[in-house]
Amino acid sequence: MMKKFLGGICLILLLTSNVWAQDVNTVKVDVLVKTSSSWDGRDLPNYAKGKPEITILRIKIPPKVQLPLHEHPVINAGVLLKGELTVVTKDKETLHLKAGDSIVEVVDTWHYGKNEGNETAEIIVFYAGVQDTPITIKK
Repeated sequence: MMKKFLGGICLILLLTSNVWAQDVNTVKVDVLVKTSSSWDGRDLPNYAKGKPEITILRIKIPPKVQLPLHEHPVINAGVLLKGELTVVTKDKETLHLKAGDSIVEVVDTWHYGKNEGNETAEIIVFYAGVQDTPITIKK
């Protein structure tokens, strides 16, 4: 009986608290991207069969650095937190990103990223892979 009483008091305090009300009123959700295709317009492949494995990386690319040519055999997407980043496919398709931009990366397509800016580019990338399968293959 005492637990129910205390639980009820806690609920009343939460519901009547100005802090709680302000937090509820300030929640904002922005859909950064929702798509079935990569940034170059190609359809994303079906998910691979196997035990799912999610990998989240924070990647920091110093100014004027170019990553090696590589491809991703799994679907991945990210958000550039700081700086700027240019992604170029082997066929010279190009995407320029600035802080706050999202990207749904190309899959099974050779490409590289380069930071042409003067500050470190920082990106968070989410990979939807399968256990024992690499998320990146370098050429």
